[in-house]
Amino acid sequence: MKDDLDSRLDLFVKAVLGKKAESVVVLDVRGLTSIADAFIICSGRSNRQVSAVADHVERALKQEGIRPLSVEGRKEGHWVLMDYGQVIIHVFYTETRTFYDLEGLWVDAKRITTASLKDSLDSAANGFDGEEIIVD
Repeated sequence: MKDDLDSRLDLFVKAVLGKKAESVVVLDVRGLTSIADAFIICSGRSNRQVSAVADHVERALKQEGIRPLSVEGRKEGHWVLMDYGQVIIHVFYTETRTFYDLEGLWVDAKRITTASLKDSLDSAANGFDGEEIIVD
């Protein structure tokens, strides 16, 4: 099951990144809960973007033959939970994500960096033209 999850996880991450979701984090929750093997947590800057990310994820994964077991919260656009069985995707409005702090709740979970997530992080780092300021 581990290899199956690892090989498919990047499909989910690509789908999330397809609509410019921000601050994407992938948590390995195997051994911590029985509800899923991985959580993908990401943010949108507005409730419209949150809904657009969720819509895009569902369409992109459907093309790969992957359908959600359930989707909750799409209309409101503050927190969309997409249950794909082994993988649960949380798409948050930025302020809602800060309030619920799932990363803090699942602090014992290992972070996973898939190929697509690494490419996205590398692109963001290479695009920085400003001056780095370190505050003590």
